[in-house]
Amino acid sequence: MKLYNLKDHNEQVSFAQAVTQGLGRQQGLFFPHDLPEFSLTDIDAMLEMDFVSRSSKILSAFIGDEIPFQRLEERVRSAFAFPAPVVRVSDDVACLELFHGPTLAFKDFGGRFMAQMLSHIRGDKPVTILTATSGDTGAAVAHAFYGMQNVRVVILYPRGKISPLQEKLFCTLGGNIETVAVEGDFDACQALVKQAFDDETLKQTLGLNSANSINISRLLAQICYYFEAVAQLPQEARNQLVISVPSGNFGDLTAGLLAKALGLPVKRFIAATNANDTVPRYLQSGEWTPKATVATLSNAMDVSQPNNWPRVEELFRRKVWQLKELGYAAVDEETTRAAVRELKTLGYISEPHAAVAWRALRDALQPGEFGLFLGTAHPAKFKESVDAILGETLPLPPELAERAGMALLSVNLPADFDALRALLLK
Repeated sequence: MKLYNLKDHNEQVSFAQAVTQGLGRQQGLFFPHDLPEFSLTDIDAMLEMDFVSRSSKILSAFIGDEIPFQRLEERVRSAFAFPAPVVRVSDDVACLELFHGPTLAFKDFGGRFMAQMLSHIRGDKPVTILTATSGDTGAAVAHAFYGMQNVRVVILYPRGKISPLQEKLFCTLGGNIETVAVEGDFDACQALVKQAFDDETLKQTLGLNSANSINISRLLAQICYYFEAVAQLPQEARNQLVISVPSGNFGDLTAGLLAKALGLPVKRFIAATNANDTVPRYLQSGEWTPKATVATLSNAMDVSQPNNWPRVEELFRRKVWQLKELGYAAVDEETTRAAVRELKTLGYISEPHAAVAWRALRDALQPGEFGLFLGTAHPAKFKESVDAILGETLPLPPELAERAGMALLSVNLPADFDALRALLLK
């Protein structure tokens, strides 16, 4: 597999290099040189396969002969050891539930696949995973790499800006997992990570790698559950499918669009954001004007400068698609609360991120279409806000209950690169 740097097309790397480096020169994202495409016959046959077999075929189409198919399938089986069920919410709408993994969030798919790939590629060479999280990435990455030999994981997150239960899920592990509460927002954490990757001494000394959605292995893993969703739908729903994706850093939407590029039948996508609406405003006006990030109920989407957007634009350019065909919506706080309550009346308990996607979908769905929205996290991960919105007490699943009473092991740090550098070299 060959990939090129979106900021410097002359920098071309293999899959192994892209996974190991994370970012290219000038903090450029890597993008596949070849965009494979399956025939309609292939797609029909693949939709009959089981999740692991189909996912291995999809990933092999990108990775090629860099990893033997049998070895890849073994790694996929280890990574995707839990289901991604489609659950009906109403006659013409369903939720793709991506929160049945160990940390109850969609990022378990990408985090665990990346851990498998890095372990295959690096063998026993020491590596430091440095990543920023707005909530769910941290837990998924921490649990995916926890206890792995020769792997040090350092996770930055905005202090006081993620839910208490999200924090407990990954800041109580210890061992090879170090968590850092930064005085600032997610964008400040992301900026610190990028500065670290610009520091050649740090990169060489520590064998730095990022596990954010900017890492190509995470992105490719996410393509697989879009196919899994369609495989569970009846034929009539597949023919008129609209998918609404709750969007923060835009990795999930990028993966969905890559699934469509492979030949998956999706009529259109909707990019659903909260008040951090840089992309909806851009699609409306043609001007890229990020504002300061604001804190919302759907905090994992509190991102004003989404890192994956250049990949979306590159895919549209390569496929000669029109950006105006991409649906979009920005859902405010009051509407988010109302959406959680409306879903409850339909018999479905949801959390703010999925509620944003559902509301955007509900408002855009045309007669005859079938809507799918992504449930990216278990409602109990946002227990405080969901309890308050619904006026009831959600029970905690075992994964959260066992950590709720544990002490946080995080260190506090200012949003200052010198302070981070000192911590990394300690």
